[in-house]
Amino acid sequence: MMTLTQNIRTEIELEHVSMRYQTDKSEVLALDNVTVDIRKGEFVSLLGPSGCGKTTLLRIMADLIQPTSGEIKVAGGTAKEARLAQKYGIVFQSPVLYDWRKIKNNVSLPLEMMGVDKNERDKRVANLLELVGLSDFKEKYPWQLSGGMQQRVAIARALAIEPEILLMDEPFSALDEFSRERLNEELLSIWSKVKNTVVFVTHSIPEAIFLSDRVFVLSPHPGRLSTVVEIPLSRPRTKEMRNSYEFYELISNIRDSFEGV
Repeated sequence: MMTLTQNIRTEIELEHVSMRYQTDKSEVLALDNVTVDIRKGEFVSLLGPSGCGKTTLLRIMADLIQPTSGEIKVAGGTAKEARLAQKYGIVFQSPVLYDWRKIKNNVSLPLEMMGVDKNERDKRVANLLELVGLSDFKEKYPWQLSGGMQQRVAIARALAIEPEILLMDEPFSALDEFSRERLNEELLSIWSKVKNTVVFVTHSIPEAIFLSDRVFVLSPHPGRLSTVVEIPLSRPRTKEMRNSYEFYELISNIRDSFEGV
């Protein structure tokens, strides 16, 4: 029988990945023997409390840091090969926009760096701003937009290079709950059109459930894979689902998975 890691639809594989940091006084184990697989076109969340290694795991996937031990494969090759082939788009906690550049110019920046023809850049930026609902704000500057709108700009910029994999590190954590839930819905709307693989870091159980096909739950420090939760909610996801019995049952099951860890 073909195993999941043998399935050609597997996009990202991490096998027995550990990460140790050396401090002035001691060695810190951030991740311990983590093995996960992520399927092509899947939306997954890395969920856990602060300090459990979620962002470290994301940075390893992005080839921003190297694990102390273990192996990672992306689309059958190495993480470095995927990075050099520009398979990644990354959205950080902060939008990291340039205040002196208009919104359209912030989105076009990676295309400028790649040397993409101006006509193609303009066309792609226009399509992306329409996708994230910001066409009317293309001539504005970041400081003229709300925090949620700035994050939508950051998402558009990450999608500008048409990445196969979108890595998102708690992009909505600084927003109020109302804005966060609205952007969750907007993100899924964008993803339904782009259909790339998404790895989303969060410490919010409801957010992880609402967004994901599967949730990888990491235990508190050091980060170990505690459980993998399949999310059986149908798509498209709706705000009414947040009030369903099935949704609250999933919240309860994930909370229970932390007990005794």
